[in-house]
Amino acid sequence: MKTTLNTQLNADLHCHSVVSDGTLTPEVLAPRAKANGVELWSLTDHDEIGGQDRALAAARALSMPYLTGTEISVTFAGHTVHIVGLGFDHHNSNLTQGLRQTRGGREERAREMSDGLAKVGIHGAYEGALKFAGNPELISRTHFARFLVESAVCQDTSEVFRRFLTENKPGFVPHRWASLKEAVQWITQAQGIAVIAHPARYRFTPNEEYALFTEFKNHGGQAVEVVTGSHTAAEAQRYASTALEFGLAASRGSDFHSPDESHTDLGSLPFLPSKLTPVWALLADRIQ
Repeated sequence: MKTTLNTQLNADLHCHSVVSDGTLTPEVLAPRAKANGVELWSLTDHDEIGGQDRALAAARALSMPYLTGTEISVTFAGHTVHIVGLGFDHHNSNLTQGLRQTRGGREERAREMSDGLAKVGIHGAYEGALKFAGNPELISRTHFARFLVESAVCQDTSEVFRRFLTENKPGFVPHRWASLKEAVQWITQAQGIAVIAHPARYRFTPNEEYALFTEFKNHGGQAVEVVTGSHTAAEAQRYASTALEFGLAASRGSDFHSPDESHTDLGSLPFLPSKLTPVWALLADRIQ
């Protein structure tokens, strides 16, 4: 692998498999990443690390360097924020118990979402979404979206979210996730590094965003996704400046979920700006 200080590294440190809400297995994602030129990979399933051993084995079979990963849902200022963890010990008991606790509220939330959809004439949504999720602990809005596309209620998952699954829409139900402090501490206590995922997506006010970054760093967070599938070039530059302002390392990841749904494929992102410290420079001894 190229030097870990190099920002011109094709690292993809944010993607999802069937273990959470992706459509491909870890064993399929790894060769897809390798074929697309990925030089450092991480599987970051939502609130779940059950695919880590599979992903690591698949990466090793391809001689592709790997970092353990997950993406934890947290509640901050009334919004859901995602914190990626990288390079941790995935057998750490505090982390595994914390993630289990976070997943615990998904089934109840999903049933409430189904009830909301039934009120506007869409019946059987819970059972339909569960077919895509497999495990009630992992059921999410994405699985409901796939059911509504399969049922021809909407043409694609973007339409589903717009019409049904965002705030003030029939199928939206907020969930109380972990706190920011809990998520960061679970990751850091497992010898990993916490990363604010796709910050442009949260639509915070400037004061709320400043509070997020300040509290995140105070709790031990060390990095932010600068280049990611949902960021424009202007947003990447904005968060490059934020990384420098707060003394954070920079991460890079496609947030790939599916060949049919994701706009950005594994390994297809622009490189990090050269002025930044790449997060993999802090994780050199944890790359497997």
